[in-house]
Amino acid sequence: MKTNALVIKAKQDIQHLRISAVVFGLAACLTLSSLVNAAPLALPEKEELKFGFIKLTDMAPLAVAYEKRFFEDEGLYVTLEAQANWKVLLDRVIDGQLDGAHMLAGQPLGATIGFGTQAHIITAFSMDLNGNAITVSNDIWQQMKPHVPHENGKPVHPIKADSLKPVVDDFKAKGKPFKMGMVFPVSTHNYELRYWLAAGGIHPGYYAPQNGDTSGQINADALLSVTPPPQMPATMEAGTIFGYCVGEPWNQQAVFKGIGVPVITDYEIWKNNPEKVFGVSKEWADQYPITHIRVVKAMIRAAMWLDANNNANRAEAVKILAKSQYVGADAEVIANSMTGTFEYEKGDVREVPDFNVFFRHNATFPFYSDAIWYLTQMRRWGQIAEHKPDSWYKDIAKKVYRPDIYALAAKALITEGKATAADFPEFATESGFKAPQTEFIDNIVYDGSQPNAYLEQFKIGLKHDSKL
Repeated sequence: MKTNALVIKAKQDIQHLRISAVVFGLAACLTLSSLVNAAPLALPEKEELKFGFIKLTDMAPLAVAYEKRFFEDEGLYVTLEAQANWKVLLDRVIDGQLDGAHMLAGQPLGATIGFGTQAHIITAFSMDLNGNAITVSNDIWQQMKPHVPHENGKPVHPIKADSLKPVVDDFKAKGKPFKMGMVFPVSTHNYELRYWLAAGGIHPGYYAPQNGDTSGQINADALLSVTPPPQMPATMEAGTIFGYCVGEPWNQQAVFKGIGVPVITDYEIWKNNPEKVFGVSKEWADQYPITHIRVVKAMIRAAMWLDANNNANRAEAVKILAKSQYVGADAEVIANSMTGTFEYEKGDVREVPDFNVFFRHNATFPFYSDAIWYLTQMRRWGQIAEHKPDSWYKDIAKKVYRPDIYALAAKALITEGKATAADFPEFATESGFKAPQTEFIDNIVYDGSQPNAYLEQFKIGLKHDSKL
């Protein structure tokens, strides 16, 4: 009876916080999170959980939370299960076969606004920053190289899509389609590849779901299509696509196999961009609020471990990820990016210490401004068919991204002595928006509080009330 009373009290506290968030705004909500300090967090409502993931290195917080028994510390007994592709993963979260999953940052947003599958998905935890790259086949690289600036015999980075444009133009002149792969229509990879191409004057095409066209290839100079991450290298080797944007280890795999060259990382497209999130259905989160907080706690600890002491644990993390039940790629391939280096053209190994970031730079915090960036790109490329006011972007971000739940988990960790206040953003004053960001490859400034003004800056893409 005592345990049940604690669960009921904790649910009441959480509901109080959520009401406060609506009435007073995020800052007041996070101040009220001191409720966690009043008593230990109640027991989880559900102990046995199944989480899904795709075989990519950025699923690491899940694997580490499992292997280091951080989930068990929270009274959670978790099964991790690799999924065939992102659609299957999302569908299984929606229908309850999975309690939650490693998701593309755009998936909870796309589902909630009804692009593709309609379902209210939320996230209270951002899994990482950066971690992707764009790779082209050896043949395309040889055609690009004459247009790439060199210094001391090596390409000058970042390599812009300007050097690919003459190649794409040549394909068009010969009536040949230039095909590239990305992992899912609402994936970071799709938007990063489109961003890079458009910044170089290459149109990546529009979506027109209102007209039944979800190909994303309307008016396209480069035709982008979906390929599951582990299949990227083989698909390119077969000549079906000429390049792709994907997470690790599938860019470095192309280098090791000698079939392609990564030309740019997403760190160079948008420095410290948010990549994956941990997503659950809104219904699940409402049903199991204590369980949800405890899951986030375990994953925060895993992220901290991954970045601790200047990445000192990465070698051990590589061994974990190399296991067949997780990523299943050679440890040497995974280590190429996970330990602070990245190999571009064969033998061209460069220091990229922040290629994979799991905790520093507030990587785990679900910022509203991150959500809004994805929504702007959905609008830019036609996945959102009509103009929306700035207030709509903010409302959707607050509906999907849940820093209030994150704050409860963080405060509990601080209370337990497993973290310090200095490890997290200033909760009492955090608005949920990052300061305007300037470090994009095209030097366009992104201010999440002004999404429509942001869209106006692009030469290629929808804006205002433009329609297809």
